[in-house]
Amino acid sequence: MKIEKVNDHQIRCTLTKADLADRELKISELAYGTEKAKNLFRDMMQQASYEFGFDADDIPLMIEAIPLNSECIVLVITKVEDPEELDTRFSKFAPSVHDEYEEEDLGNTLDSMLQSLSEGADDVLDLFKKIHDGHLAEATAETLNGAEKSKLKSPATAKQAAGIDLTRIYGFESLNQVTRLAHILAQHYNGKNSLYKNEKSSGYLLVVTQSDHTPEEFNKICNMLSEYGNPEKLASANEAYMEEHFEPVIKDKAVQALSLV
Repeated sequence: MKIEKVNDHQIRCTLTKADLADRELKISELAYGTEKAKNLFRDMMQQASYEFGFDADDIPLMIEAIPLNSECIVLVITKVEDPEELDTRFSKFAPSVHDEYEEEDLGNTLDSMLQSLSEGADDVLDLFKKIHDGHLAEATAETLNGAEKSKLKSPATAKQAAGIDLTRIYGFESLNQVTRLAHILAQHYNGKNSLYKNEKSSGYLLVVTQSDHTPEEFNKICNMLSEYGNPEKLASANEAYMEEHFEPVIKDKAVQALSLV
């Protein structure tokens, strides 16, 4: 999954056939609000926030899905300053890949994926908007073509329902460094955090989440973390990815546990 910043209000996410295969996700699942679809969107927004400071917790989003070629789909995500713009639905998509490629070269999975996208574009777009705005229940229950538009929930409710939780990763050369930080940080931070060991570098990675802290509080916490550790950029900060690539040391309450040492 490749994310690029277009400007302060827009990012572009490129999803390849391999990205979807790694998540065991079909494009048709996006229209039904599956857990895999929600996780994809959360990871996408967390990565954009971490790499580019693209935070949109309290801002409506408009999403345009464009099948580029036989290998990838591009999602253009734009912050919408005028909520009335959310009523506009994208109807123009890139030309069908069938105009440029032979049927047998696409493969059954990709062919099905692009067919679902081109035939049900509105469903995909409305699903993503509903995920962001906290309307997952309606997204699974409605047929979005011609369905009544739901009223936006409050920003706080939308954030809670969407399950968007900012995540940061910091690297440390030794466990002693993490322990010294924990004694200071524990007085200010009570969120979910986990410590992993990087066998390749013999260092440690601390994954911290915003949890119940306000954005202002979490920003101060990250500033403190930056004084002791180095910000790290990984493909993903979700638990499954971290456990697959690194050795778990302390789960969920690493800072709290080390502060007692």
